[in-house]
Formats: sequence, C-alpha cells, structure tokens
Amino acid sequence: MINRVVLMGRLCAEPELRQTASGIEVCTFSIAVQRNYAPQGGERATDFINIVVWRQQAKFVSNYFHKGNMIAIDGRIETRSYTDRNNQKRTAFEVVADNVSFVESKASASASAGNSFGGGNSFAGNAAPSYEQSQPVPAGNMSQQPASNFSSGDFGDFQEIDSDEDLPF
Repeated sequence: MINRVVLMGRLCAEPELRQTASGIEVCTFSIAVQRNYAPQGGERATDFINIVVWRQQAKFVSNYFHKGNMIAIDGRIETRSYTDRNNQKRTAFEVVADNVSFVESKASASASAGNSFGGGNSFAGNAAPSYEQSQPVPAGNMSQQPASNFSSGDFGDFQEIDSDEDLPF
C-alpha cells in the first residue's frame, strides 16, 4: 500500500511551533494549493491543506518559513478522530511532512510574502536545498522550470558501453 503526498503551495499564516508534554517540537501550518484546472469562464479553485512537521523539521519550518512563502512538502496523509466542543464526533485529515523544501530564492520569498495566493506557479531556478536530502521533491509542472542544460548536448557527449562488460553500477 502507498500513502505518499507531494505538495507545493503558499503558507496561509505563520507556522505555529509548540512542544509536547515530553518536549518534542511540533509545528502546524496550512498551505494554499491551486488546482490544475479552471471551470470554463471561471477561476481555478484553491485547496487549503493542514500540515504537521515534527522535531528538527518543526524548528526548521518555524525559523525559515513565513506567511506567503512557497513551500514544497513530501509526506503522508494521516487521520485522527476527536470530539468537538458540541460533543460531535469529527475526523481530521492532515499531511505529516517527512521532507520540507524551499521552492524560491530568499529574494523571491521576501518579495512574495506580501502577495496573495493567486500566483501559485512560480519556480526559482536557484531554489535552496531541502532540509532532508534523502529524496528530492518535484517542483511542480516541468514546463515551468528553466530549460535544462542538456538541450545543447549531442551524441558525442555520450560514451558507448560494451554490453559484454560488467556495468559500473
């Protein structure tokens, strides 16, 4: 079974850093993610998704991300049940982030912090690395990324490998 979520969106508010009774840091925040389609003659809808990060990543998000910043998240969906103030049984859906990444440069982030969530599709070519480098997070629609340096190459750039030899990997 697979439970993986990859999201990119803008923070709706300042991240909230707290500690559990045992002293473990937890940070919660919401991101606004625009849908890929728009109804004919209408605007694209936006989903607001709750995110939770734990321990060192919680401190990382709290220190370096602010309202309006673009953020990339790789994680999993978790659900929990609770009873609200009116004694109604509720279920909460949230994304627990395993990896959190910058998506825009520091200059772009400070400029976009005052923008609304309408922009949604910017990508800075000099994006900073993620907090955990274990798995890269896709940066969204590939057609909106800067052109790859490989487009100027030719077949002379490649070395043919003899199929009778052992592969180097």
